[in-house]
Amino acid sequence: MSHDIDDQIEALKSSPNLPRHVAIIMDGNGRWAKKRRLPRLAGHRAGREPVRMCVRTCARIGIEYLTLYTFSLENWHRPSAEVSGLMMFLEDVLKKEYLELNENGVTLQVIGRRDMLPENTRAVLDETMQKLSGNDGLRLTLALSYGGRAEILDAARGLAAEVSRGKIGLEEITEERFREHLYDPNLPDPDLLVRTSGELRVSNFLLWQIAYSEIVVTDVLWPDFKEKHLIGAIMEYQKRERRYGMTP
Repeated sequence: MSHDIDDQIEALKSSPNLPRHVAIIMDGNGRWAKKRRLPRLAGHRAGREPVRMCVRTCARIGIEYLTLYTFSLENWHRPSAEVSGLMMFLEDVLKKEYLELNENGVTLQVIGRRDMLPENTRAVLDETMQKLSGNDGLRLTLALSYGGRAEILDAARGLAAEVSRGKIGLEEITEERFREHLYDPNLPDPDLLVRTSGELRVSNFLLWQIAYSEIVVTDVLWPDFKEKHLIGAIMEYQKRERRYGMTP
């Protein structure tokens, strides 16, 4: 099987129709744990390996951007013990995965309402981002304390402030000007959005950016997401004809 995967990766590397930006809604950790009568945090810990695989595989294939829906604004309403455990787990993963990220030439960015994150978590994130800032490979973005509606609202507030200061007029508000106020204006729209666990919804993720993204949904729970599933999603994307509302 590993030889088949390697052959598929090599084929994808030379393919002219690769998605430039892959975004993933990593869903199913809790259900994976529940099926095994384990605590929910065990499911989150089991989801670490698929993250490593996605980063490693995207870097090998030549994907430029990978964005992972890591922690939503709604997730703050979960039990405090689970939230605290997730933040500590995130800090631990960043510290332990730094070397492999660096070896793969990965840079790290965060989008979301970062001020809501614990101070120590922000410090670990900032340190890791700084240490990886000199790389020029895959750009990994973690959506943390993130909500698509919140991003649009925050962007609208920023744009309204420009208007109120007289910096721009109403007639100058365009999609391009609006994009300048998104959390990361330089992050291109996802070409491919992958969702695990079989749920057919976008869960408030990158609402502005996924207007024309191709969506692939798999029934596989996130901890069971393997290279073959990621490669299968990319190959499914390559079969799609992207028309952006126009005729072929």
